[in-house]
Amino acid sequence: MNHRIPGGRSAALAAALAACLTWSAVAPATGAEEPGAAPAAATRFYVDPESGAARQALIDRAAGDTENAANMAALASLPQAAWFTGGSPAEVRTAAGDLVDRARAAGQLPVLVAYNVPGRDCGLYSSGGAGNSAAYRAWISALAEGVGDAPAVVVLEPDGLAALPKDCAGSVDPTGELTTARLADLAFAVTTLKQRPATKVYLDAGNSQWKAVGDIAQRLLDAGVRQADGFALNVSNFQPTEQLNQYGTWVSKCVWFASQGPDWARGHTDWCANQYYSAAAPNDGAPGNAVSATDPSTWHWTDAWYDQAVGSPAATALAHFVVDTSRNGRGPWTPAPGTYSGDPETWCNPPGRGMGPRPTADTGLPLVDAYLYVKTIGESDGSCTRSTGGTVDPEYGVVDPPAGAWWPQFAHTLARNAQPALAP
Repeated sequence: MNHRIPGGRSAALAAALAACLTWSAVAPATGAEEPGAAPAAATRFYVDPESGAARQALIDRAAGDTENAANMAALASLPQAAWFTGGSPAEVRTAAGDLVDRARAAGQLPVLVAYNVPGRDCGLYSSGGAGNSAAYRAWISALAEGVGDAPAVVVLEPDGLAALPKDCAGSVDPTGELTTARLADLAFAVTTLKQRPATKVYLDAGNSQWKAVGDIAQRLLDAGVRQADGFALNVSNFQPTEQLNQYGTWVSKCVWFASQGPDWARGHTDWCANQYYSAAAPNDGAPGNAVSATDPSTWHWTDAWYDQAVGSPAATALAHFVVDTSRNGRGPWTPAPGTYSGDPETWCNPPGRGMGPRPTADTGLPLVDAYLYVKTIGESDGSCTRSTGGTVDPEYGVVDPPAGAWWPQFAHTLARNAQPALAP
């Protein structure tokens, strides 16, 4: 991670630039917006002029690869989130300050990803994180200090709630102590970041093909989503945008139902219908009663449940959410039946995928604050082997780069298959 000495950040400059950013409830300049208000359409997210795509465009051009060079140049013109994955408190404070300074100088809104929670990724491809809760809290506090009074969006700990320590293989948390600590750490992070006057915070909530609605809603409540600005979906994943919008709406309504709804519903996220719910078991949302979690024609039963049990609370009363559309233009990958005898790792560098809808705060949906490119397009998910027992990824015929490493082949594919297509 490169660090630069941050420049001065006066209150006057913050107010002037905040007026240009226009995301409601972010800018400290007006103070008149309602909490939970959707962002304005004119929001301009930060574009890093030194991104991997920008560098790759130069490499491709020098090699005479005009098609890929054009695609990489187009990608380099689009905003993507900046990931903060470690370092000392002093380092992350400086790096965050540097980022928000550059974004404010450009009149743009930066999106930061905080990804350093202890026990990250269950010790798998993206393992790491702070050594303990005390170290993590010092790191989060420093990140918040680096952001300061600048307008910013923070996506908090991808997979941190959907993959709690209690979910990890190998019984790493037999007493539940680590899970309790994780939830407390995330709640601390929400509170600390929200003390900054112009920071919007979204707790990561996995994706529409992972945790059932009621399960993730309870985890969000336990981690302080009501003190945050909402939650984030599909980070580094490939689920279709329309499905995520529907799933996110159910999660939001379930959070309301169990925390602000009728007295008899308080504390009962387990009563919420979910994406695995079916007409065959109208009072039981257990996954075993699923018709099909991926078939939208079966999802209307869940819509009907929310129409009856929740109704239509005002959008300002519901948790909002953002969606990572960086790689979901062609949806998830499904290998041909019989291709692999074990786990095909469909989430890991799936072939033939493409970039999805462009980053925007003009989603047209009252609960969806923004579509964002959260995952860095062109970075590997890890060295996938599809459970073959070897080291080579059979889909590519090579050893995939480690998680987070730039991979030109993957970047080219995602850009070439973008839906909608990248402009020439």
